[in-house]
Amino acid sequence: MLDPYLPLVLLFVLAAGFAVFSVAAAPLIGPRRYNRAKLDSYECGIEPSPQPVVGGGRVPVAYYLTAMLFILFDIELVFMYPYAVIADAVGLFGFVAITLYIATIGFAYAYEWRRGGLEWS
Repeated sequence: MLDPYLPLVLLFVLAAGFAVFSVAAAPLIGPRRYNRAKLDSYECGIEPSPQPVVGGGRVPVAYYLTAMLFILFDIELVFMYPYAVIADAVGLFGFVAITLYIATIGFAYAYEWRRGGLEWS
């Protein structure tokens, strides 16, 4: 009864075995040429400083809002693509569902726009 799933299980076992082998073998066969530059922390090519950046090193909230908005609208497109592919097959029900989905995302977009989340100052 479960014979059709045997190739899938074997593929998962093979993938897990390869992952475990790769992680376990890397320290044993990898290069060991460490120097001061490789062990130092990396700060975009700037010499690392022991003192914090002026202003406490805080990142403006606008960066986080922009990232969250990108994720929100990126996910919207990911869900709209399958609908575009099978729009004929789902008929009126699919059209109403995707219209409600777009309206909900549009409401979120309008709300964020109204609150000034898209303004970069």
